[in-house]
Amino acid sequence: MEITQNAALVVVDVQKGFEESEFWGPRNNPAADENIASLLAAWQDTGRPIVFVRHDSVTPGSPLRTGYEGNDFKDYVEERRGKGSGPELLVTKSVNSAFYGTPDLDYWLKAAGITQVVLTGIQTNMCVETTAHMGGNLGYDVLVALDATHTFDLTGPNGWHLTADELARASAVSLHGGGFARVVTTDALVGAARS
Repeated sequence: MEITQNAALVVVDVQKGFEESEFWGPRNNPAADENIASLLAAWQDTGRPIVFVRHDSVTPGSPLRTGYEGNDFKDYVEERRGKGSGPELLVTKSVNSAFYGTPDLDYWLKAAGITQVVLTGIQTNMCVETTAHMGGNLGYDVLVALDATHTFDLTGPNGWHLTADELARASAVSLHGGGFARVVTTDALVGAARS
């Protein structure tokens, strides 16, 4: 795997509000935070650009609403902000895709000549997947570190229920099989970034 010297790590919605399990329900991948931290360290140690994305929910009662502690980044993410030698951007959004946030992510990436984007964060099948779909549509080489994401069980129409693991696998198949992104592991990304 080849990681460009200016590949951007896009850290999606790693916020304290996602730790409120009574709101979200069962989650998958307890190793996600450790893997996100590994990617942040690798990107900062090698001077690559990092985009921190924060979901500012406009839904009353959401654990991610502005002005509530759940809107804050998890401590291990907040502690890393501003510590790398590469460029850094904070994007805030109120919808699923980081490409519909402020400031304009697509503009920032293109202005910096960045063509490769690595996605990590929460939730796998929501904001990470939507951002990956749009990134692929916009022509970026998108890589998704599936083991550095997590999601929650979900019930849809007709009483259909999928576990967080099932949703993550469905996202991986949709993104990778559909040609929107390459689904990869944290270890592979860290190894490529540090080589």
